[in-house]
Amino acid sequence: MASIKKIQVTFDCEEPERVAEFWCEVLGYERNGSGCIDPSGIGPRLYFQRVPENKVVKNRLHIDVRVGTGLVGEERVAALESECARLIALGAVRVRLLRADGYNESCLVMQDVEGNEFCLD
Repeated sequence: MASIKKIQVTFDCEEPERVAEFWCEVLGYERNGSGCIDPSGIGPRLYFQRVPENKVVKNRLHIDVRVGTGLVGEERVAALESECARLIALGAVRVRLLRADGYNESCLVMQDVEGNEFCLD
């Protein structure tokens, strides 16, 4: 049987310190050099590495920030909108609200301070 591996999520970015600070605030993580760590030790480490090129296309992988777990309908949308407002104050950009469609609950698509897509879910 394979053992469970810990993972690290790595972001290519222009300003690692700025992006790390944003994600630490979003997730309640603590700074650890060029990264962020979950103080509980449960979540993955996030690492931010400087790269010379700019972001040019949509991410193929993104983070879902779970703020609406267990909520449905307008109660869920209200929780997403509330967190969206907090994150906009940190420099995030709201992209669009995707309403529940019978298969998936509502989620809110956003971008971090360097344009990396993520969802409030």
